[in-house]
Parts: sequence; structure tokens; C-alpha cells
Amino acid sequence: MPVWLGILIGVVILALTWSSVVFTLVLPRTFQGPGRLSVWINRSTRRAFFAVSRLADTYERKDAILAPIGPTAVLAQLVVWLVLLGAGFTVMLVPYTHDLGEAVNEVGAAMFTLGLARSARFTNDTIVILAAASGFVVIALQIAYLPALYAAFNRRESLITMLASRAGEPSWGPEILIRHQLVRIVDALPDFYDQWERWAADFSESHTTYPVLLLFRSPDAWSSWTIGLLAVLDAAAMQLALNPTTAPSQARLSLRMGYTAFRRISDALGWEYDHDPRPDDPIQLTAAEFARAVELLHEVGFTTERDADAAWPHFRGWRVNYEDLAYRWANRVLAPPAPWSGARVGVRQQNVTPRRPPHRTPDPVTYRRPEFDT
Repeated sequence: MPVWLGILIGVVILALTWSSVVFTLVLPRTFQGPGRLSVWINRSTRRAFFAVSRLADTYERKDAILAPIGPTAVLAQLVVWLVLLGAGFTVMLVPYTHDLGEAVNEVGAAMFTLGLARSARFTNDTIVILAAASGFVVIALQIAYLPALYAAFNRRESLITMLASRAGEPSWGPEILIRHQLVRIVDALPDFYDQWERWAADFSESHTTYPVLLLFRSPDAWSSWTIGLLAVLDAAAMQLALNPTTAPSQARLSLRMGYTAFRRISDALGWEYDHDPRPDDPIQLTAAEFARAVELLHEVGFTTERDADAAWPHFRGWRVNYEDLAYRWANRVLAPPAPWSGARVGVRQQNVTPRRPPHRTPDPVTYRRPEFDT
């Protein structure tokens, strides 16, 4: 191979690889061109884990199989980058060593050992030194990347963990309103929506910057960022639809930021969807399901200005903005099969009732647990 050809091919491989490294770790932006390499790695890792998870017969076992998917994708990124860098430098070195095996040995020794491995044969010290520096820099950048990654993960999970006491496990929108009414803390809902507006903004920024976070699963099998955000949006939409004059303004702000977050992470992966749906467009949730949830609210004493029939068009007008993307994300990450969250491919259990401790009080209680067809 001519020297100039080896140098040219190697430079192209190195340029593409370094573009992926820089746009993933140093200057995270919307992934285009070489920057999408990390997205392809994440997709390949996801497909491999989901193929194995099909062997499990329960949701808990599937979740256990999928638990390492996020860390594995991070390690896979590092391995692919190092392999590509090694390949690029090897191609550049072959015209000097005239032996592929010798070139691989020199580049491998330079990238993965301390010091410089010298060959008795004629070689190019500049290429070997650059290979050694590249391996060190990429590994160092990946190590520095991990604290930011796990800090964003911890911020995401802290509020989701708190949601378990307010929305059940798995989370469900009407359950949020029911629980606040049962313990007489409906006045806490404005602060609740405000927290989730901030959460959605932080989630939108961090998970579009570092899309591998979308593969990181919650520590609890029945918790998920997808289901948590969907539940909060449904609670806010229900309150706005049922009580238009008394619903807190924070509910509207939380809704807006919530479905914007769904759209931004979908845009980052190049998904196609309706950016401007009409309020009367059809949705998968039925008016009968909505009416049953309103009935449960009335049973615990939650007062409403509108009945279910009058509130349904307004609720649908809100939900049309996020239902499709929420259902697609819930199925993509195999989120817990909560009510009002769509179907899960390969999961036998569907519409699992939120789990929560019984509400005990000296006063008479007429509330019954919600029932759904499974």
C-alpha cells in the first residue's frame, strides 16, 4: 500500500472517530453525521438486550435482564472508539512496517501500555506517539464523562422515587389526584407541578445532550421516567379539564414543559411525529376509561366543575400533544405496563393496577381500588 493512501485512509477514520468523541463527550449537540455513531451504538446495544429479554416470561425478569443496558452502552462506546482509533493508526502504519501484524502490535502496545513500545523494524514514531496519546485522551475523557452522566441520572431518579408515594407503582395520573385528595393535601399540587416542570426542563436538556441516559433504567422495576412523566401530565390535564377556573397555573406550565421534553428527546433521535396536532384529533385512550377515572375521583371527594362528558374534549385536547410519543417511548424502553400507557410488545401483563398501601382512617371510607381489564 502506498504511504499516501494509508495516511489518507487513516486520517479519514480518525477524523470520523474524533468527531464522534468530541460531539458526545466534549461538545454535546444534536447528533448529525459522525456524531450519530454513539446513537447507533446505543441502538445496537438495546437490540441485543431486548432480544435476550424476550426469553423472560414476567416483567420483573425482563427488567432484570435489561438493568445493565445503560452501563453496557457506555462501555460499548469506549470500545468502539478505541477500536476505530486503533484501526486508523494501523492503516497509517502498515506502509512503514509492510506487515499488518507488526502494525497492529505496535499500535496496540502504544495505546494500552504505559510508555512507548519500539520495534526493531523500520516504523514511524510520530504515528505511534499519536496512537499512544489518542488512547490515553479518549479513556480520560470517558472517565471524566461518567460523573456528569450519573449526576444527571441521580437528578432524574430522585423525583421519580418521590413520585411512588404520590402516584403508586406503577404511576398513574388519576392516582396522583386521588392520593392528594385522600390525605387532604390538594393544596400541595401547585408545588408538585412546579417541581415537575423543572424536572422536565432538566431531563430535556440532559437526555438530549447524553442520549445514552435514555437506556438507564430506574433501580425499582416498577418505576420509570416515561411512566412518571406521563402520570404527571395526565394528572395536570385532568385537573385543568375538570376544574378550569380553580386548577393551578403550574399545571399548565408543567404540561407544556412535559410534552416539550418528550418532543425534544424524540427529535434528538430523528423520530417523526405530528408537531401540531388538532385538539379534536383521535387518541388511543377512550372516553369510557376517562369517565371511570373521574368516577374514582368523585368517590374520594374530589370536587369537579365539569362532569366527565364535558371535561373529555378538553382532556383529549391536552393529551393529543403527548400521548403518541409517551406510548412509543414506554414501549421502546419497556416501561412498566401502567394504566393509560399503551401496550408493551412481548409483555403478558398489561394495565397493572398501581400498588399502594391501604388508606386507613377512623372516618368512613368509600374509596375502592381501581379495576382494569388485563
